[in-house]
Amino acid sequence: MTLSIDSPDPTWIISDDLIPYPKAQSFMDQRVAEIQCNTAPETLWLLEHFSLYTSGTSAKSHDLLDRNRFPVFNTGRGGQYTYHGPGQRIAYAMLDLNKRKRDIRCYVHALEDWLIHCLQHFNVKGERREGRVGIWVVTDSGEKKIAAIGVRVKKWVTMHGISLNVEPDLSHFDGIVPCGLGDFGVTSLLDLGITASISDVDLALQQSFHEVFG
Repeated sequence: MTLSIDSPDPTWIISDDLIPYPKAQSFMDQRVAEIQCNTAPETLWLLEHFSLYTSGTSAKSHDLLDRNRFPVFNTGRGGQYTYHGPGQRIAYAMLDLNKRKRDIRCYVHALEDWLIHCLQHFNVKGERREGRVGIWVVTDSGEKKIAAIGVRVKKWVTMHGISLNVEPDLSHFDGIVPCGLGDFGVTSLLDLGITASISDVDLALQQSFHEVFG
Protein backbone atom coordinates (compact mmCIF):
# COMPACT_ATOMS: atom_id res chain seq x y z
CA MET A 1 0.00 0.00 0.00
CA THR A 2 1.20 3.50 -0.75
CA LEU A 3 0.07 7.01 0.03
CA SER A 4 2.41 8.79 -2.37
CA ILE A 5 1.15 11.06 -5.14
CA ASP A 6 2.60 12.71 -8.23
CA SER A 7 2.13 16.33 -7.16
CA PRO A 8 4.15 19.11 -5.52
CA ASP A 9 5.57 18.39 -2.09
CA PRO A 10 3.45 19.48 0.87
CA THR A 11 4.21 22.83 2.46
CA TRP A 12 6.17 22.56 5.71
CA ILE A 13 5.57 25.05 8.53
CA ILE A 14 8.07 24.94 11.40
CA SER A 15 7.22 26.93 14.54
CA ASP A 16 9.86 27.73 17.13
CA ASP A 17 7.46 29.42 19.58
CA LEU A 18 4.89 27.62 21.72
CA ILE A 19 1.52 27.63 19.96
CA PRO A 20 -1.81 27.98 21.85
CA TYR A 21 -4.07 25.05 21.09
CA PRO A 22 -7.04 27.12 19.86
CA LYS A 23 -4.76 28.86 17.34
CA ALA A 24 -3.61 25.50 15.99
CA GLN A 25 -7.16 24.18 15.77
CA SER A 26 -8.32 27.30 13.93
CA PHE A 27 -5.46 27.03 11.45
CA MET A 28 -6.13 23.36 10.78
CA ASP A 29 -9.83 23.99 10.19
CA GLN A 30 -9.06 26.75 7.70
CA ARG A 31 -6.28 24.91 5.89
CA VAL A 32 -8.33 21.71 5.57
CA ALA A 33 -11.19 23.71 4.04
CA GLU A 34 -8.74 25.29 1.59
CA ILE A 35 -7.27 21.92 0.63
CA GLN A 36 -10.78 20.61 0.02
CA CYS A 37 -11.33 23.53 -2.37
CA ASN A 38 -7.91 23.06 -4.02
CA THR A 39 -6.86 26.59 -2.99
CA ALA A 40 -4.00 25.53 -0.69
CA PRO A 41 -1.36 22.79 -0.75
CA GLU A 42 -1.12 19.85 1.60
CA THR A 43 0.56 21.07 4.78
CA LEU A 44 2.74 19.62 7.53
CA TRP A 45 3.07 21.78 10.64
CA LEU A 46 5.79 21.06 13.24
CA LEU A 47 5.18 22.77 16.58
CA GLU A 48 5.06 22.61 20.35
CA HIS A 49 2.11 23.57 22.56
CA PHE A 50 1.88 25.13 25.97
CA SER A 51 1.17 22.41 28.55
CA LEU A 52 -2.37 21.07 28.10
CA TYR A 53 -4.49 17.97 27.88
CA THR A 54 -6.68 17.05 24.94
CA SER A 55 -9.55 14.59 24.84
CA GLY A 56 -10.47 12.54 21.82
CA THR A 57 -13.78 11.05 20.80
CA SER A 58 -13.20 7.94 22.94
CA ALA A 59 -12.06 9.77 26.10
CA LYS A 60 -13.45 8.54 29.41
CA SER A 61 -14.00 11.13 32.15
CA HIS A 62 -12.38 8.99 34.86
CA ASP A 63 -9.11 9.00 32.90
CA LEU A 64 -8.72 12.73 33.60
CA LEU A 65 -7.06 12.40 36.99
CA ASP A 66 -6.28 16.07 37.70
CA ARG A 67 -8.78 18.46 36.13
CA ASN A 68 -7.06 21.56 37.48
CA ARG A 69 -3.48 20.88 36.45
CA PHE A 70 -3.59 22.11 32.85
CA PRO A 71 -6.27 23.38 30.47
CA VAL A 72 -8.30 20.62 28.82
CA PHE A 73 -9.43 20.90 25.20
CA ASN A 74 -12.01 18.72 23.50
CA THR A 75 -11.03 17.71 19.98
CA GLY A 76 -12.67 15.92 17.11
CA ARG A 77 -9.79 13.51 16.69
CA GLY A 78 -9.95 9.86 17.54
CA GLY A 79 -8.44 8.48 20.72
CA GLN A 80 -8.62 9.33 24.40
CA TYR A 81 -6.72 11.75 26.66
CA THR A 82 -3.22 12.86 25.80
CA TYR A 83 -0.76 15.49 26.99
CA HIS A 84 0.96 18.12 24.87
CA GLY A 85 3.63 20.50 26.08
CA PRO A 86 7.14 21.90 25.69
CA GLY A 87 9.71 19.33 24.67
CA GLN A 88 7.20 17.30 22.69
CA ARG A 89 7.28 17.76 18.92
CA ILE A 90 3.91 17.64 17.22
CA ALA A 91 3.37 17.16 13.51
CA TYR A 92 -0.07 18.18 12.33
CA ALA A 93 -0.66 16.59 8.95
CA MET A 94 -3.19 18.10 6.55
CA LEU A 95 -3.09 15.66 3.63
CA ASP A 96 -5.57 14.96 0.86
CA LEU A 97 -6.46 11.29 0.86
CA ASN A 98 -8.63 11.90 -2.20
CA LYS A 99 -5.35 12.17 -4.11
CA ARG A 100 -3.43 9.58 -2.10
CA LYS A 101 -5.64 6.69 -0.94
CA ARG A 102 -9.09 6.75 0.63
CA ASP A 103 -8.15 4.34 3.38
CA ILE A 104 -7.95 5.59 6.96
CA ARG A 105 -6.41 2.37 8.25
CA CYS A 106 -3.69 2.63 5.62
CA TYR A 107 -3.14 6.27 6.60
CA VAL A 108 -2.74 5.46 10.30
CA HIS A 109 -0.33 2.66 9.38
CA ALA A 110 1.70 5.19 7.38
CA LEU A 111 1.79 7.56 10.37
CA GLU A 112 3.13 4.69 12.48
CA ASP A 113 5.78 3.99 9.84
CA TRP A 114 6.67 7.69 9.82
CA LEU A 115 7.37 7.64 13.55
CA ILE A 116 9.25 4.33 13.37
CA HIS A 117 11.49 5.64 10.57
CA CYS A 118 12.05 8.89 12.47
CA LEU A 119 13.14 7.04 15.61
CA GLN A 120 15.56 4.95 13.54
CA HIS A 121 17.50 8.16 12.88
CA PHE A 122 18.32 8.12 16.62
CA ASN A 123 18.96 4.37 16.81
CA VAL A 124 15.71 3.83 18.69
CA LYS A 125 13.55 0.84 17.81
CA GLY A 126 9.94 2.00 17.78
CA GLU A 127 7.30 -0.71 17.57
CA ARG A 128 3.57 -1.19 17.11
CA ARG A 129 1.53 -3.10 19.64
CA GLU A 130 -1.74 -4.80 18.83
CA GLY A 131 -4.61 -3.04 20.59
CA ARG A 132 -2.44 -0.13 21.74
CA VAL A 133 -2.36 3.09 19.76
CA GLY A 134 0.96 4.86 19.28
CA ILE A 135 4.57 3.79 19.08
CA TRP A 136 6.30 1.87 21.84
CA VAL A 137 9.85 1.11 22.96
CA VAL A 138 11.16 -1.65 25.17
CA THR A 139 13.08 -0.37 28.21
CA ASP A 140 14.66 -2.04 31.23
CA SER A 141 11.49 -1.24 33.19
CA GLY A 142 9.05 -2.48 30.57
CA GLU A 143 7.33 -1.22 27.46
CA LYS A 144 6.73 2.51 27.32
CA LYS A 145 5.00 4.82 24.90
CA ILE A 146 7.19 7.37 23.14
CA ALA A 147 4.80 8.72 20.51
CA ALA A 148 1.06 9.23 20.12
CA ILE A 149 -1.24 9.28 17.10
CA GLY A 150 -4.62 10.96 16.78
CA VAL A 151 -6.38 11.76 13.52
CA ARG A 152 -9.53 13.29 12.15
CA VAL A 153 -10.61 13.16 8.52
CA LYS A 154 -12.98 15.65 6.89
CA LYS A 155 -14.11 14.76 3.37
CA TRP A 156 -10.93 12.68 3.08
CA VAL A 157 -8.60 15.51 4.14
CA THR A 158 -6.70 14.75 7.32
CA MET A 159 -5.99 16.85 10.38
CA HIS A 160 -4.25 16.41 13.75
CA GLY A 161 -1.46 13.80 13.47
CA ILE A 162 1.44 12.64 15.62
CA SER A 163 3.39 13.70 18.70
CA LEU A 164 6.88 12.54 19.66
CA ASN A 165 8.31 12.91 23.15
CA VAL A 166 11.72 14.54 22.75
CA GLU A 167 12.39 16.04 26.18
CA PRO A 168 9.08 16.90 27.88
CA ASP A 169 8.50 16.85 31.63
CA LEU A 170 7.19 13.30 31.86
CA SER A 171 5.54 14.01 35.23
CA HIS A 172 2.99 16.09 33.31
CA PHE A 173 1.47 12.86 32.02
CA ASP A 174 0.48 12.01 35.61
CA GLY A 175 -2.68 14.10 35.38
CA ILE A 176 -4.26 11.68 32.91
CA VAL A 177 -4.33 8.03 31.97
CA PRO A 178 -2.55 8.49 28.64
CA CYS A 179 -4.71 7.03 25.86
CA GLY A 180 -6.53 4.99 28.51
CA LEU A 181 -3.51 2.72 29.00
CA GLY A 182 -2.85 2.90 32.72
CA ASP A 183 -0.69 -0.22 32.86
CA PHE A 184 2.10 1.31 30.81
CA GLY A 185 4.46 4.24 31.23
CA VAL A 186 5.67 6.95 28.89
CA THR A 187 9.19 7.79 27.86
CA SER A 188 11.10 10.25 25.69
CA LEU A 189 14.30 10.43 23.72
CA LEU A 190 15.96 12.21 26.65
CA ASP A 191 14.64 9.58 29.08
CA LEU A 192 16.32 6.99 26.86
CA GLY A 193 19.62 8.89 27.13
CA ILE A 194 19.42 10.59 23.72
CA THR A 195 20.09 14.33 23.79
CA ALA A 196 18.53 15.23 20.46
CA SER A 197 17.35 18.78 19.90
CA ILE A 198 13.97 19.76 18.51
CA SER A 199 15.78 20.83 15.33
CA ASP A 200 17.36 17.37 15.07
CA VAL A 201 13.91 15.81 15.36
CA ASP A 202 12.46 18.20 12.80
CA LEU A 203 15.08 17.14 10.27
CA ALA A 204 14.44 13.46 10.99
CA LEU A 205 10.68 13.96 10.67
CA GLN A 206 11.06 15.66 7.29
CA GLN A 207 13.43 13.02 5.95
CA SER A 208 11.37 10.10 7.22
CA PHE A 209 8.14 11.61 5.90
CA HIS A 210 9.55 11.42 2.39
CA GLU A 211 10.77 7.87 3.06
CA VAL A 212 7.23 6.78 3.94
CA PHE A 213 4.92 9.04 1.96
CA GLY A 214 7.11 9.62 -1.08
